[in-house]
Order: sequence, then C-alpha cells, then structure tokens
Amino acid sequence: MIDLHCHILPGVDDGARSFAEAAAMCRLAAEDGCEAMVATPHQRRGEWWNADRQALAALADELQEQLGSELRVHLGGEIHVDSELLAEVEKLPAGGGVLPLAGSRYLLIELDSNGTPRDAIHLVHELAVAGWRPIVAHPEFIPWLAPDPGLLARLVSLGATAQVTAMSVTGDFGRRPQADTHALLDAGLVHFVASDSHNTRRRPPGLRRAFDFIAGRWGADVARRLTIDNPRAVIADHPLPEAV
Repeated sequence: MIDLHCHILPGVDDGARSFAEAAAMCRLAAEDGCEAMVATPHQRRGEWWNADRQALAALADELQEQLGSELRVHLGGEIHVDSELLAEVEKLPAGGGVLPLAGSRYLLIELDSNGTPRDAIHLVHELAVAGWRPIVAHPEFIPWLAPDPGLLARLVSLGATAQVTAMSVTGDFGRRPQADTHALLDAGLVHFVASDSHNTRRRPPGLRRAFDFIAGRWGADVARRLTIDNPRAVIADHPLPEAV
C-alpha cells in the first residue's frame, strides 16, 4: 500500500515533532503493509506556511536516510486553499512554494472550512484546465461539502478526485465522519484512502484496518484500487486506472 497523506516531516506543522517520532511513524506504516508514504506538511495554512521547498526536501531526504530501505519517502504538501493559490500554482514547476505529490501533476488540496461551492468549482476547473490533477483532501471533514455528495460529484466531473481518511472509514473519528465517508464510498466518489497520520498514538499511520473494512463491505478490488493502484498511479504521475 501507499499512503499519500501523512505528516511525518519533523517540526514543520502539527505532525511529527522529531526525527525519532517521524521514523517511528514510518516504521509503524511499514509494519502495517505500506511500501511508501508521501510526506504532506501543511502548506499555506496559518502558521504552517512551509513555502521553502528546498528545506522540506532536505528533511525528507534525511528521514529517508534514517529509514534506509524500510520504506520509501516521497515529498508533497497538503495545500490549504485561499484566494491566491491559483497564482502560486502558476509559478510551478520552477518557482512557487507549493509541492505537488511526489513531483507529479497531482495536487493535494485542503478546502477551507469557510469556503464556498462556487469557489471550489472555479478552483478545480482552473487547475484541471492548466493540466493539474487536484485531489480533495478529507472531504468528510469539510462542513459545506461532507453532507452533499452531489457537490463532490460535480468537482469530480470537472477533474478532481477525492481522498478520505482511513480512521474515518473505520469509525475512529465518530459516527458522522464515518457515515459521510461511507456515503461517498457508496456513490463511487472516493479515489484514495490515506492515513493523514500526525503521530504514533492518537492519529497513527496505517491503512490495513481501512483496507480490510473496505474489502469486507465494498470488495477487495475497491480496497486495492484505493490504497494501492490509484496511489501508485500518482507516484508514477499517470492517470488513474479505469475501474473495472
């Protein structure tokens, strides 16, 4: 499995606080069946601007050196959406502070809790027209998006994909996020499951429990697609494989 959303870079946001904790998170993920993780520090969000791509890359390289061959670490960002984001993305690949996932054309975007459907539709359309592949992070936690699968379907029709959180699938965050996540799975609007892990205890890494839950309810092919096949396409910078 490949985890596309996790906060394993030490000391840059509310995730891992040290290299020791970061390495422990990665080893837990590896023991749980992950072969790779994309470190996605918060970007453009409050105090966690994280615009120095070289500094983030150096942290990812050092973490990889500590892990050796245990698990592959890629670099990306969880990019908070604001009114200036499109202008920042236009600077890529040579400039700008935002990080696509593993150097691909996929962007993991975090919609603002005070955003609007109109703004989201405009953003996804503009990103897709420019050749980017936006991934909507944890739609089950966006208050104006979670109750409306039709809106997410509209974003998907415009070129977006959606990533839900493993602990939302399994119910660890409560009934409401789980119900909203299951509704999206029922509607075929989920393309990725990731851990969004922040530490080793309260929000740990690992996708196996979510994989098993999805396999039991929606089938092993769906579980494999959301945790293996689609994430692998992102790392390779390929379009997502067609669902059979």
